[in-house]
Amino acid sequence: KEPLITGQRVIDTFFTIAKGGTACIPGPFGSGKTVVQHQLSKWCNAEIIVFIGCGERGNEMTDVLLEFPELIDPNSGKPLMERTVLIANTSNMPVAAREASVFTGITIAEYYRDMGYNVALMADSTSRWAEAMREISGRLEEMPGEEGFPAYLGTRIASFYERSGRVKCLSSQEQEATISVIGAVSPPGGDLSEPVTQNTLRTVQVYWSLQDKLAYRRHFPAIDWLKSYSLYLDQLSDYFQEEVSEDFIHLRTTAMSILQEESELEETVRLVGIDALSKKERLVLETARSIREDFLHQNAFDEIDTYTSMKKQYLMLDLIIFFHEMAKSAIKEDYISIEQLNKLPAKSQIARAKYIPEEKLEEFNKIKDKIKEQIDSLISKKSGKDDEL
Repeated sequence: KEPLITGQRVIDTFFTIAKGGTACIPGPFGSGKTVVQHQLSKWCNAEIIVFIGCGERGNEMTDVLLEFPELIDPNSGKPLMERTVLIANTSNMPVAAREASVFTGITIAEYYRDMGYNVALMADSTSRWAEAMREISGRLEEMPGEEGFPAYLGTRIASFYERSGRVKCLSSQEQEATISVIGAVSPPGGDLSEPVTQNTLRTVQVYWSLQDKLAYRRHFPAIDWLKSYSLYLDQLSDYFQEEVSEDFIHLRTTAMSILQEESELEETVRLVGIDALSKKERLVLETARSIREDFLHQNAFDEIDTYTSMKKQYLMLDLIIFFHEMAKSAIKEDYISIEQLNKLPAKSQIARAKYIPEEKLEEFNKIKDKIKEQIDSLISKKSGKDDEL
């Protein structure tokens, strides 16, 4: 019924998670799993955060301890540390404790949920927990399953994720509370066919696929927009239409279709070059590049860009699609070329729109007016030349 607003554009707009939902973040080493989870811990609109550092590096927990007290929660105005529970179970700690840490975290989350709070639980990483299970299972001389993991691996993973959800609290006041579970998975060598990833994907409803090729291109968050999915979109579409804008879902669908069309055109460009494409197809490539670089790409370490409200996300996407529609109609009539469009000053203003503060969102309407004005002036110049001829 209600999304977990994270402030991360690629998640909130394209692959949203509901409050009380489940999500997994599989990805190879260095693709940014921990930073994504830290971002969600910082900015998501849950009232309590439970962060489990399960078998990962100790300095990641230290970062949280040092950084969170200095940051202010945008929803309550208090330091982030006041709503955060940290379970430190780093890689140098005993293996037996690693298995217990995940269940300790979900039990603490249930305690706060029963008090009427919306809780978000981050587990980084469930792969280390599964490896601890494998080691203990081996010492108990149990029958191994696939890749040496115990036969009950899938059951244990499901029993963890299925403790999420929305509940009615047993209290004098009628209130609902939720636990949202987001688990990172670290498959060896980025191989998503291994048992932990496959068993996790059978259980969760949202899949954010982190790709090292995006990380190497310095595109963060490195969530692949073609492979990721969310099964909550249909349930949450009413919320977005009522709370954000009526055409929000339409804009999202348009942007996704442009990105998919770009991936199909890339094959042609690699084989015969960009000159073989029509004007309309070249415009699709330009708009897709704008969506990737100006909307999906987000700097976690920039004061303004680290968090984007739903209203600002809508305005940013609306700006890109508005430019696309205006340019499409101008190209259709053969008034202007792609090169002329790329040289428009408004194009660089779209790229800088992500750095507009939340208090100055009226700037988006000014940029929109400039786009219309600049494209109209190009069309009128072309029409004037045609009349002279």
